[in-house]
Amino acid sequence: MNRRIHPVSRSIAVSAAILLLAAACQGPATPATAPTPGAASSDALTIAFKSIDPPTKGDNEVEAVVTQDGKPVTDATVAATFRMPAMPSMNMPEMHSSATLEHQGAGRYVGTGALVMNGTWNVTVTVSRGDAELGSSRFTLLAK
Repeated sequence: MNRRIHPVSRSIAVSAAILLLAAACQGPATPATAPTPGAASSDALTIAFKSIDPPTKGDNEVEAVVTQDGKPVTDATVAATFRMPAMPSMNMPEMHSSATLEHQGAGRYVGTGALVMNGTWNVTVTVSRGDAELGSSRFTLLAK
């Protein structure tokens, strides 16, 4: 007996296999990036991030609100690192800057981040207490 698989069925089966393989390779889903404003959580630590809308080339006020188990974190050191990947085709190296955010009350931390040019910037907000990192989250800014 010669069985033939319909081309559409074969296409669906191949697509499903590719999606399952891709999901298995990525591991469990975790919040990695979010547009501004955004929020990401790590265990019980939640970091919400925003900037002026839209961010622009130059100095920008940024804000992170940090909570743990739903309660404001008021005794942490919060820093934001801004990175634009290298663009070798334009002979442009990676650019980055950092800002320490100062606590303003109720888990709200504010500072000024420098974006030296328009474009997409990757932002990592890191929260630590003493020498221990409590968590970090990644966000994306589009400076116009």
